[in-house]
Amino acid sequence: MDETEIDATARLIYETGFLKLSKRTGWWLCGVKDPESIAEHSFRTAIIAGLLASMEGADPARATYLAVWHDSQETRVGDIPHLGRRYLKAASNEQVTEDQTAGVPSAVAEQLRALVHDYENGESLEVQCAHDADKLECLFQAIEYRDTGHQNVGGWIESSRVKLRTKSAQQLADAAVAMSSQEWHNAIMRER
Repeated sequence: MDETEIDATARLIYETGFLKLSKRTGWWLCGVKDPESIAEHSFRTAIIAGLLASMEGADPARATYLAVWHDSQETRVGDIPHLGRRYLKAASNEQVTEDQTAGVPSAVAEQLRALVHDYENGESLEVQCAHDADKLECLFQAIEYRDTGHQNVGGWIESSRVKLRTKSAQQLADAAVAMSSQEWHNAIMRER
């Protein structure tokens, strides 16, 4: 690799770090003043994708990798909530990824472009798990916001739930809505 490819890769790493500072703007419509960042959302989406893939008999590493990159384009176009998408036309995630990976080593560029293309267009079980993970993460986050007093999130819970495709995701959604977001802590404390 030459120095320009290394520099382009370093710039991509800095660019993805911007996701830690970028908020998920749709939550503002529900009254959440300090919503999670895109990076926080992507982190838990990746965890969920790996778990779902394991539960569904798919490749957890592939599903996790798809989920890690699923919102990386938002460094350039921002997090456009569904309401905003009615009025704005943004570049495709594939086009943004192509621009983001310009100049990086060709093996890296090809891999990331193919990954995003697969996420956007694929039908494999890993892609289904990554998409379900995105919806499940929103559902879990909405429940957490609801449990801290934000009552305008019910629509997020239901709209996320109806879009789930895998049986495991549907079962996890059922479990999530049947318990408090603090159930993990309560269960640990009951063990003592």
